[in-house]
Amino acid sequence: MAFLTKLSKASSLARACLSRCMSNLPENTVYGGPKPQTSNQRVTLNQLKQKYRRGEPITVVTAYDYPSAVHLDTAGIDICLVGDSASMVVHGHDTTLPISLEEMLVHCRAVARGADRPLLVGDLPFGTYETNTVQAVDTAARFLKEGGMDAIKLEGGSPARITAAKAIVEAGIAVIGHVGLTPQAISVLGGFRPQGKNISSAIKVSFLVLFTLPVNMCICLFSEHVDLVWFLQVVETAMALQEAGCFSVVLECLPAPVAAAATSALQIPTIGIGAGPFCSGQVLVYHDLLGMLQHPHHAKVTPKFCKHYARVGDVINKALLEYKEAVTNGSFPGPSHSPYKMNADDVNGFFEELEKLGLHQAASAATEAAEKMNTEQ
Repeated sequence: MAFLTKLSKASSLARACLSRCMSNLPENTVYGGPKPQTSNQRVTLNQLKQKYRRGEPITVVTAYDYPSAVHLDTAGIDICLVGDSASMVVHGHDTTLPISLEEMLVHCRAVARGADRPLLVGDLPFGTYETNTVQAVDTAARFLKEGGMDAIKLEGGSPARITAAKAIVEAGIAVIGHVGLTPQAISVLGGFRPQGKNISSAIKVSFLVLFTLPVNMCICLFSEHVDLVWFLQVVETAMALQEAGCFSVVLECLPAPVAAAATSALQIPTIGIGAGPFCSGQVLVYHDLLGMLQHPHHAKVTPKFCKHYARVGDVINKALLEYKEAVTNGSFPGPSHSPYKMNADDVNGFFEELEKLGLHQAASAATEAAEKMNTEQ
């Protein structure tokens, strides 16, 4: 019996040693608890909350592919938004409506491979979350499982959208809300324009939120104070999205005082885009801030609030014209861009083999090319 006990203890010790040897992590890190996060690791919601509490502005930029994601990562941008604006600036559509869920997931996966540091947020595209909460949660889950995102963003503040946001949060997925100009509502709004700027536009917006207002406020929709009603509705909608569990709200195309009021009323960060300087952070479209798109199609959809921090489009156009000229006049590729060499013996051997195959013209061309490259070098 004592022998069996010793054997059992020996076996347990052997299994423990084997387990440690099989681990792909150093022994002192296994079950060691959470480790301090370094600046090279992914930005977390907790870090964003701390930044918000300290009053430090949050930076957000859109990205749609691996190169743009790498640029955002290198610059230390806080949040990388894979926006449905890809429909316009990447796919060439006039609105955000046509882009599909599958297309968005392709963009998300490419961005996730390129950005290691920013919090990754994916835009739920039009038609993928409006039907019911089951559809909304399923779509949001695909952004995390298949797209590699950390969170999602959805537009609008109707009761259905707020319910969808709440359901997604309850499913364990972080959500950013979006109020003000909501591009996915272009069919109702009749075009991209700042909302609540005048009575006419405010009435159009008010129809979107008609069923969220008390009866006495619905009557006011047709009064001279209709724009003020909508401004209040923006603030109330942002607060409803906060109540639903959103960790941040985008405020788009709003007068600065309205955005300031919303920011003050909320206890979560607001991210402004065309909403003035009084938000908790700002977001711009990658192509817009770089001044990348000079084509007339993009000129008509570039918003007035965008600031060009470069004119990359001019640089690209100049480079392409220079490349075309260099190829046309034969200066590219020269010796410095033709790095793969053959020594004289290889050239002669290659010539002889081509001659044996009856490819006399090809053999002569190879010899002449070798002589020309040697002369130019």
